[in-house]
Amino acid sequence: MSAVGYPLALAPVAAIGLLAVALRPVAAGTVAGRRLALVRAALVTGAFAVLTVELLGALRLLTLPAFAVAWLTFLAGALAAVGWRRRRDEARGTAVVAAAHRAIEVVAAPEPALVGATAGPAVGAPPPPPPPAAARRVAPRPAGWWTRLADAWRTAGRGERLLAGTVGGLLLVELLIALLAEPNNFDSQTYHLPKVEHWVAQGGLDFWPTAIHRQVTIPPGAEYLLLHLRLFTGGDALHHLVQWAAGVGVLLAATRITAQLGGGRRAQLLTAFVLATTPMVALQATSTQTDLVCAAWVACAATVALDGLRRRAGAGAVLALGAATGLTALTKTSGLVAVGPLLLLWGLAQLRLARTGGAPDRAGRPDRGTDASRTGRVRSRRQVRRTVAGSALILLVAVVVVGPFLARVTAEFGHPLGPPRLRESIPMERHDPPSLLVNALRIAHTAFDTPLAPLRRAGAEAIVGAARIIGVDPQDRATTFGRERFPVPSWYPDEDRVAFPPAGALAAIGAAYALARPGRVAPAQAGPLRAYAVVVVAAVLLHTAMIKWQPWGNRLLLYALALAVPLAGLWLDALFRRRAGGAGGRRAVAAGLAVSVLAGCALAGVLAVSYGFPRRLVGAGSVFTTSEWDTRFLRRPQWAEEFRWAAGAVRATDARRIGLVQQNDNWEYPWWLLLRDSDGRPPELVALQSVLPGRPPADPASVDAIVCTGSRPACTALVPAGWHVQFRGYVGYALPPGS
Repeated sequence: MSAVGYPLALAPVAAIGLLAVALRPVAAGTVAGRRLALVRAALVTGAFAVLTVELLGALRLLTLPAFAVAWLTFLAGALAAVGWRRRRDEARGTAVVAAAHRAIEVVAAPEPALVGATAGPAVGAPPPPPPPAAARRVAPRPAGWWTRLADAWRTAGRGERLLAGTVGGLLLVELLIALLAEPNNFDSQTYHLPKVEHWVAQGGLDFWPTAIHRQVTIPPGAEYLLLHLRLFTGGDALHHLVQWAAGVGVLLAATRITAQLGGGRRAQLLTAFVLATTPMVALQATSTQTDLVCAAWVACAATVALDGLRRRAGAGAVLALGAATGLTALTKTSGLVAVGPLLLLWGLAQLRLARTGGAPDRAGRPDRGTDASRTGRVRSRRQVRRTVAGSALILLVAVVVVGPFLARVTAEFGHPLGPPRLRESIPMERHDPPSLLVNALRIAHTAFDTPLAPLRRAGAEAIVGAARIIGVDPQDRATTFGRERFPVPSWYPDEDRVAFPPAGALAAIGAAYALARPGRVAPAQAGPLRAYAVVVVAAVLLHTAMIKWQPWGNRLLLYALALAVPLAGLWLDALFRRRAGGAGGRRAVAAGLAVSVLAGCALAGVLAVSYGFPRRLVGAGSVFTTSEWDTRFLRRPQWAEEFRWAAGAVRATDARRIGLVQQNDNWEYPWWLLLRDSDGRPPELVALQSVLPGRPPADPASVDAIVCTGSRPACTALVPAGWHVQFRGYVGYALPPGS
């Protein structure tokens, strides 16, 4: 890490902190205002980071100096916004005090007829009315976050402290792992991190010839964030912090959603506890995957949209929804499956608020015959037009964020969703009801998998048998990803596929109660709770109808789980509340079972960070006992020395332009680490194969050396005549004569 990189790596954190002060809500009664301010700040900072990459990439200025100037300018703007906000608040406070003093003078002024008649109050006269509330006291400045946190801890019960302590402990342990471990996710070795290296090497975002289409076709939102850290530090030492920060953001947004739906402190802590102890969340928080980043943007969209159920949205909320939509689309398009219903709910609520803005008569009906009602109808039409304009602005902001990438993909492949192989590999190709049902059952089976092998086998056999009865092939390629076969074990704590039966079961129960009996879960927010539950269920159903079953499909569901867990927190809180109020025996048993499930959640979370794969605290592969290079290859230990062997032979020849031969799922990232110069400059790696029709591969005769992974025949077919080829298992290289 360079000396300049240390402070610059803190720039995003400082920007979010400053913007949280500048963007804190003004409206009285805003639920969890500090968390809303952090959500707003994260969206602004995320949008800035993305647009910075797009702008500087278009100018071919993806360099450390350019990014340093951009972030310093952004920090200066955030600091200026804080100063402006404080001056505005002081001016508003001064105006309130002045108005209060004027009110006191008016109240205390004697009646005109009594002026000069007496110096004191008349005998028997009633006392003067008390001054207005604003005059009686000026609200003190809200206590700082540390004071509020200390007060909350002091007033919390034993159970609440246990919940909060578990969540805080897991976050700290995950932060430790994120800082100590090197990136070793399989997909990151193949395309997440290589695309970042390609951007740095060429200084721009232009597509490049490659045999791995996912390097250019998969949305790059999370990798854009990694690019900032890569330029700041010169390496990948801080790459895991992007997903760790996203995990913190998911917890903040999910607990605020719980509060918006009527949940108190215990319900919010239960939400945070269930979500934080979910193994998929705990493992992804130390990864360079992208699912937790997507879940964070979706959760931000959800909490901002829920504010629109009770009050008219201002420009800030509209811009925030647009940024959240665009960032979700740019990170993982599957997240739009949830953002779409959320925006629909927001739009319907805004239209309802606009149409009910007219002046009602005494019976509560719109008055059609008075000037006031006509004024109300005019205002209502204006508000409807404002809602339509706001919806258009949301789409416009989203297009500004994701549009440049989609434009590049469209120009390259003639379709905004990429080449046919991408459009046909993940989305469902059959939508008849039997196929949709079987796909949903398979996804549910994988999501709720347990270590109990007999239960797994029985459930899978039942699904396969039912599929055949209704005439559906359970392994149909039109509903199944690639060559995978259902079922697969998914209970083991692996970041790519681990199941979440406790959290999923609690979320399902919470959703059922929110739909059937919302008044018993959140009496004061029954309507919004039911509407939100409908959105969550709709998102899950749309997911199963649009995305094929795959062994690692559980991580694709992470955004839906993040939205559903607040329903679990609300239901658990209502259950414990009724139990404390003297509920009957059945509810006591249910509360006891819920406590047992929560204990299981805690155990699952602890085991995930302790023994989870491929980053763990203890056991074989521990971050404390495993070398940097071996940590990178925990997925494929046998490849570690093979890559070193081939890279060492190539470096010994002082080769500068190096050709790549690889297949679609091969590891490319190790070459970027092993073949870079001693001063950190990236090597000149060029592909000798290309799946991009408009970008031909390099001529093998134009390179100084060739490195290969995967297939030896594919490698030898591209090696010029007379070159010397060496292979060891997965890795090989080729050098020209005399090298």
